[in-house]
Amino acid sequence: MNKLLIIALVLLAFSCKTPEARRPITVKSGSFIDASVERNKKLNAKEQAAIENLMKLDEKDYIASESGFWYYYNHKVANDILKTPVFGDVINYNYNIKSLDGNVIYSNEELKTQTYAMDKEELFTGLREGLKLMKSGETVTFLFPSQKAYGYYGDENKIGRNTPLICEVTVNSITLNQTN
Repeated sequence: MNKLLIIALVLLAFSCKTPEARRPITVKSGSFIDASVERNKKLNAKEQAAIENLMKLDEKDYIASESGFWYYYNHKVANDILKTPVFGDVINYNYNIKSLDGNVIYSNEELKTQTYAMDKEELFTGLREGLKLMKSGETVTFLFPSQKAYGYYGDENKIGRNTPLICEVTVNSITLNQTN
């Protein structure tokens, strides 16, 4: 009987397999991401060409920002005592938004005077970075490619997806954060 039990145990031990991982039915090649990258490169090149053409026609002294947008001063304050805003400073400003062809999307009257605590509140990337370049009393016109504006989704109102923008911004005042 012991021999029979041993043979049964040996057969049982060799007949059991460890579970094998299931293999995927299809293999993703990354083609969606590759197509998305290619589409974004084409979109950026198209927007870059449109902005460069506008700057050429406009004949202003545009400055290329380190952040990937362009701007010129409508009114520049030469006072070295005035500082640009830093984290927590409160900026009081007015602005409008136009399409690259100059059509007004949102006027100063629609947007009203804004108050923004630097880097403590939501604001589209280009405008947030642009405000950091300005002093109280200055007016600047910015050209934002869509990725610095409202990007792929637009503002879900008047600004469509992948829309480059022109924004004319006037900083009325900067209240310094007392903890700086």
